[in-house]
Amino acid sequence: MNGSSNARPAQYLAIGFATTVAMWAIGYFAMMRPGTVAGEAIFGLMIVAALLGGFVAGKFAPTASKAQCAIRGAKAGVMSASANLLIVGSLFGSGTEASVWKALATWVGGLVLSSIVIMGIGGAIGAGGARWTPRLSAAATFARTTCVAIFLLLVTGGLVTGLEAGLAVPDWPNSFGHNMLLYPLAEMKGGVYYEHAHRLYGMLVGVSAVTLAVLVLRSKCTRVVRMLAIVGLVMVAAQGVMGGLRVTGHLTMAQDAEAMKPSLALAVVHGVFGQIVFAVYCWLAVLLGPRWTSDAIAPVTGSARASTMSRVLVVVLLMQLVSGALYRHLQVPQPNAAPTHPAWAMHLHVTWALVVFVTALFVGLRAMRVSGSSAPLRAVGHGLLMLVGLQVAFGIGSLVMVILRKGAPIPTLEVVFTSLHQSTGALLLGTSAVLAAWWWRVSAASAKA
Repeated sequence: MNGSSNARPAQYLAIGFATTVAMWAIGYFAMMRPGTVAGEAIFGLMIVAALLGGFVAGKFAPTASKAQCAIRGAKAGVMSASANLLIVGSLFGSGTEASVWKALATWVGGLVLSSIVIMGIGGAIGAGGARWTPRLSAAATFARTTCVAIFLLLVTGGLVTGLEAGLAVPDWPNSFGHNMLLYPLAEMKGGVYYEHAHRLYGMLVGVSAVTLAVLVLRSKCTRVVRMLAIVGLVMVAAQGVMGGLRVTGHLTMAQDAEAMKPSLALAVVHGVFGQIVFAVYCWLAVLLGPRWTSDAIAPVTGSARASTMSRVLVVVLLMQLVSGALYRHLQVPQPNAAPTHPAWAMHLHVTWALVVFVTALFVGLRAMRVSGSSAPLRAVGHGLLMLVGLQVAFGIGSLVMVILRKGAPIPTLEVVFTSLHQSTGALLLGTSAVLAAWWWRVSAASAKA
């Protein structure tokens, strides 16, 4: 990454937003109340994340001047603080109108100032050593950041389901009558925290999707990329609405749980559709990368068949996601006992897992046998096989934990294994989508050769 380049404002935006996503991921675990010492250590990592964000911005400065690098880090800090405004309202709680506005002004000012200072220091530190030249456009960087944000949203959603906290907050779009962005942090405890944090992550993903669409439309991108960015934005919006209607069953501003009609069908669709959204943004990240438009894609014999099989794998995985969602959401709660699960859903999920394993093994090994191609088929194929192995292990662990559960309290190991299984499934689908995209690209190059 040696060289020099003037980083555009959009690059500061991408760096700042990536920093915010990292800080939110760290803060999410800190708010799980792991203990005073561990909690403080985790919050300390948020400062480290801000310093690293500023460091990267400083490295992209054209000269090694500490002042210029600090300014670039500070600019990224402004962008990071702007994204973090989504959670500022939850920090000062309730009070009189005057006190609320005073607290809001204090928190906003403090957030912006601290972000500028910390990331500015990081930028000054980045003045040392060689200059970096961005290999990705701002849109490509932002697309990858959006993928990470969506994945974190899926992780938090999986924890909501695993902890059976899907209806902990009974109303939507408000939270216990509060504006979603103003719900006091002090009241986010137990299942309420996991459900409300998931909603806040949804807001972060929504802002990310909107910003990425604007960046793509303002950039020199192909028509396909522009359409995919718009389609992705619409899908994110639809996913958010489905998540809310899953809780209320209909559009209402009421906060009485008795007035709600939670939708089990939407719970299943919401869980599966979220992973499809993730796969779409993985496609978009690939299409925005510099290697996609490279003319150095070498032809590969038999690429047409491999391309077809990679698309088959995506379909097979989607079917497996549906069976898994049915198994998780169709459980029947029992008083003072573990919930019961439909046997047919379990057998369907376990049986279809064998089909997924065989298909993924074939597709992954085929990609790893490719040589002489500049497309990252070998690397993606290797990643696919590693994820398949992990998914099988986590799946077995999840099944064992669910079977061994005897009482109503949810064992920690069950939550851990089911969440890992669900998250790895999302990564598996995203990797398969990326592999299918690259096989299509290589197949097109082979057809022209």
